[in-house]
Amino acid sequence: LDKAVKNVARHRGVDIIPNKLPLDDQETFALLQRGETKGIFQLESGGMRDLLTKMKPDCFQDIIATSALYRPGPLEGGMVLDYVNVKHGRQPPAKVHPLVDDILEETYGVMVYQEQVMRILNRLGRIELAQSYQCIKAISMKKLPIIAQYREQFIDGAQLNKMSREQAEGLFGLIEKFAGYGFNKSHSTAYGAIAYQTAYLKAHY
Repeated sequence: LDKAVKNVARHRGVDIIPNKLPLDDQETFALLQRGETKGIFQLESGGMRDLLTKMKPDCFQDIIATSALYRPGPLEGGMVLDYVNVKHGRQPPAKVHPLVDDILEETYGVMVYQEQVMRILNRLGRIELAQSYQCIKAISMKKLPIIAQYREQFIDGAQLNKMSREQAEGLFGLIEKFAGYGFNKSHSTAYGAIAYQTAYLKAHY
């Protein structure tokens, strides 16, 4: 990025500050939608280019999601297809519970980030946020007795929020699966910012 910015200044007389680039540049999104991402941070593999041409990203949130979605768990679990199909209106988003639907709205009803799961554990399951994080850690480390405690706590909280026990058990099962490969949004956003900046420079210079 630093070399590219210096080259643009030297050859075009334009001073660019990557962190101040507009995040809604249509030429940048057109480049990503065509999958022309050789040389773009995080987005240049064949599989990632295939995902971009299917997803047709048109906002920065989509770029953030690509880092979290393009990994074995989401790809094998069909989450990527769900994200793409709901985004393009080919299928409706999954409806689980008003609290869950609100949390997952930004990712078309698909669990993409650890932060979303923490909010579901917190708002629906009435587990404190700090404990929600501990729950995700316990799942990723397969600490079964601790997971069992959180499962009961979550089911109790969800029932207080008018979800049936059966539904709550099913949802916690999904959370257990997700926590094994969940990615955090803050990390994806940092990657996404650099991906967008390199894509902008490629699209314009």
